[in-house]
Amino acid sequence: MIVEKIMKRDVVTLSRTDTIEEAIKRMRTFRIKHLPVVNERGTVIGVVTDRDVKTATPSIFAQNSSADALHKPVELIMSKEVVTGHPLDFAEEISAVFFEHEIGCLPIVKNGKLVGIVTKSDLLHTFVRLTGAHFPGSQIEIKTDDIAKSLADISMIFSRRQIGISSVLVYPGEEENEKILVFRVQTMNPEASIKDVKSKGYQVLWPAEQRDLL
Repeated sequence: MIVEKIMKRDVVTLSRTDTIEEAIKRMRTFRIKHLPVVNERGTVIGVVTDRDVKTATPSIFAQNSSADALHKPVELIMSKEVVTGHPLDFAEEISAVFFEHEIGCLPIVKNGKLVGIVTKSDLLHTFVRLTGAHFPGSQIEIKTDDIAKSLADISMIFSRRQIGISSVLVYPGEEENEKILVFRVQTMNPEASIKDVKSKGYQVLWPAEQRDLL
């Protein structure tokens, strides 16, 4: 899935001269935690987060604190080294960007201008959609060393049983050439199809037989 399919297009932004107080108002009004800062050309020059705002806001316990701090421009607290993405980036790949840079949002830029934004919550929602976890069904995990052959064999089994497949994920196994195929299937009782999979010589890791003994 590409980023333009999941990004929010109506991005709430700030200019560098907007005050910290204004940033707080917009976060509360729109219930958001990230505000890109753009210049007059629509180019991203910074990002202000709720954490930045909390750090800059005077404590109510500080006797000598001044409300003047709230009237200072956001350019004083914004993060200036902004990591951005492109609308045609893959959502799965930008997840690594979030992890690597420890960020909570990714402004999406096209031709040098801000066109959208993606947050961690957007990615989590996308992952749920991609896996089909929001629909009733069952998860089956199968060990293999030949992904292509296994996909063909196991898909045929589900087809014969008239069981729909919501998603298929591939995880690395414990051994170097070992892979784990994770099927999300549209049935609450996959027992018969699991027997068929085992009859083909595949090892089913989940549902585990010992599960009922716990």
